[in-house]
Order: sequence, then C-alpha cells, then structure tokens
Amino acid sequence: MDRLIDRHRAVLPNWLALYYADPIEIVHASGRRVTDSNGKTYLDFFAGILTNALGYDVPEVSDAVRKQLDTGILHTSTLYLIRSQVELAEEIARLSGIPDAKVFFTNSGTEANETALMLATQYRRSNQVLAMRNSYHGRAFATVGITGNRGWSASALSPVRVSYVHGGYPYRSPFRGLSEADYIAACVEDLRDVLRTGTSGDVACMIAEPIQGVGGFSTPPDGLFGAFAEVLAEYGILFISDEVQTGWGRTGTHFWGIQAHGVTPDMMTFAKGLGNGLAIGGVVARADIMDCFTANSISTFGGNPVATVGARAVLDYVREHDLQANAHRLGTRLLSGLRDTSSRQPVVGDVRGKGLMVGIELVEPGGTTPSPAAAARVLEETRARGLLVGKGGLHNNVIRLAPPMTVTSEETDEALAILDEAIAAAGGDD
Repeated sequence: MDRLIDRHRAVLPNWLALYYADPIEIVHASGRRVTDSNGKTYLDFFAGILTNALGYDVPEVSDAVRKQLDTGILHTSTLYLIRSQVELAEEIARLSGIPDAKVFFTNSGTEANETALMLATQYRRSNQVLAMRNSYHGRAFATVGITGNRGWSASALSPVRVSYVHGGYPYRSPFRGLSEADYIAACVEDLRDVLRTGTSGDVACMIAEPIQGVGGFSTPPDGLFGAFAEVLAEYGILFISDEVQTGWGRTGTHFWGIQAHGVTPDMMTFAKGLGNGLAIGGVVARADIMDCFTANSISTFGGNPVATVGARAVLDYVREHDLQANAHRLGTRLLSGLRDTSSRQPVVGDVRGKGLMVGIELVEPGGTTPSPAAAARVLEETRARGLLVGKGGLHNNVIRLAPPMTVTSEETDEALAILDEAIAAAGGDD
C-alpha cells in the first residue's frame, strides 16, 4: 500500500511544511485530544496553529453548522443578504471599540491583511508601509512584502514600500537590557528616525502583531504600540493591529491583544480562532476607511452562511464560558511552570508570552546563540510523550504553545510535566 506521505510529496509543493521526521495524520479528535491514524492519542497544545480555540467536537458549534446545512444553503455570495453575516459583523464592530466600525469578511488572515493594506494605501494615497522586524502577516503578495522574517519572505518583489522598525522582539533587540520605559523610548526614537530617513513622510500605515506569532510569540512591553500611535498620529498614519493570533481573549488580560497598549487602532484584522476550524477572517475598521474603496468588489466565499453561523456560535461560547479568564489563569500557570523548568535547563534562553500564547526560546547553553536543533528535538520528544506543540521564531528555535482556550488545569500540568522531560532530553540532560 502506498504511504500517505509519499502521495503527499508527489502532488503537493515541497515548501508545504510538515512537522516531525515521521509526519502524522490526525483522524479523530475530542476536547483537547487528537488521535492519529496509528491509534495514538495526543494532548494538543498547538490547536491547529491557534485555530481550534474551543478544541474539538464542540456541540454548540457543530449543532449550529448542522442547522445551517439542513437549510440546503452552504453559499449564496455577498450579492445577497446573509443574516448571520450581518449579525456577526454587528457583534464584532461592537466588540472592536473602533468608533463607527464596519466589517468585511474574508476566508483567512492573509486575505484580511491584504484587504487592510489595500484600504490603507487607498485611503492615504501612498504605498509606503511601516512593519515590525520579525513580523509575519501572510503568504500573499503584499503580506509577504511586509513580513519581517526572511524565512517566510520568498521574494523582494512587492506592491508596497516597507520600512521596518524595532520593538516586537525584546530578547534579540539591540535595546535589550533597558528598562521597559527606556526600551519603549528607544523604539519610539527608532520609529521617528525611520520616518525621517527611510520614508517621504506620507506613510499609509503601520501594521503590527501585538504578540508576534510566527516570530516565536515575541512579546513587547505593554504600552509600546500606544507610544508608537502617538507618533503615527502626528503624521496622519493609520495603525493596523493584526489580531489573527491574539484576538478573542487568548492573551488572557484583554479581548484584543492591542488593548494592552492603551490604544484603539484604526483597523484590526482577525481570523483563526473565530471559526474554530471553519475558514473565516476579516477586517474591522473605521467606516470612513472601509468605505474609501470605490472600485467594484465582492467576497465570493468571505462571510458565507456556514462560516458565519459557526463563528457566531464560537464567539458566544468564548464569552459565555469566560474563556479569556481561563486563558489568563492557566496561561499564568503555564508560564510559571516553564520558568521553573528554564531555571534548571540552560538550553532555555527565554520564556515569554501572555495567556495561552507562550514561547520557549532554545539556545546553545551558556549564551544566546539560537539552537534550532534543540527545538527540533523538543518537537520530537514531546510528540513521543503524547503532546503536540508548535515551532517557529526568526531562527526556528522557539517552541510555541497555544492550546485550545478550554484547556483544563489537569491538562496544563500534564503538558508541563512532558515539556520538562522533553526540554531536559533536548538539552542533553537525559
């Protein structure tokens, strides 16, 4: 019998990444656990790259989707009114805190960020964009162009002119070692310098992730983007918060990641966790920005009846079960346990994050030299012990932890025990 991995390699791109030396096929799931085609069950601490926010086989979501399927309507397009789309947009507009907000739905975070860039450049009549070093915003033409991580940026060709600023990755910043206040001040001065020297001043927007996802859950000090926004306002530059990974309460302390910085952005993009596996993303923006686009346009699949019905059920579940509070409580527990591990394991250079977004940066013991080999070994060691985690970072040396927001105390402790063993093995302490 042909192996699925061989068939995969024959017909899918070789740049389509697969985890593990022996990749797994997930065939069943419930709660926070998934089972592969060999019958092995794992505790899932990466949740389909932060997408399965509620976990698996959630009746409230499945029932809502089945009810829509029973109408016979999977799709109508945005040429017709879609009640669930309107109702979901109303709720997201209200939750955004953006005055007079409007919402446009897409199928992914990449599409959402492309749309936000299109709106900003149209509104400001400029193709200049500010982005963060170590950032990631998607795989399409403009979003690749503003991605500040060479491992995810395949081409220098771009429809926008991008200038990168410091601030999102304190662990490897030239300003590392400063107090938080001094760090923010240094980053603000860098922003001003970039505006003076690398742009013509009439920049369209800055786009930033409150916590850098693919960049290894790098977490800037609270208030950084609020300080940036004051400078942007002097120039009339729009601020876009990429909430694809930080939205819906995952950071624990706030519903949107940007709220930790004391600023309301002009636009926010979202995706991933809103659908709990259904394909949905979007932009929420000030009405004058959203309506500045004057060409004809539609979104064939964006905000379709199935996705918006499911997303409404997800959003209701997140709020009714106060999953933001659960993310804060168990994220604090996770960070504390990992910092205890790091104090005993010199292979751990940094433990960071907020809520249920936690990064473990692995280094060569005795310094800060990145160790992608250690991260690769932790990935395999955790899998062998029944735990699925993520991997990323600028140097591919960061373990990323982002379990479903429904994770329990017992499951958190189980994951911590496995991670302690896996990190010890990766550091040679086995």
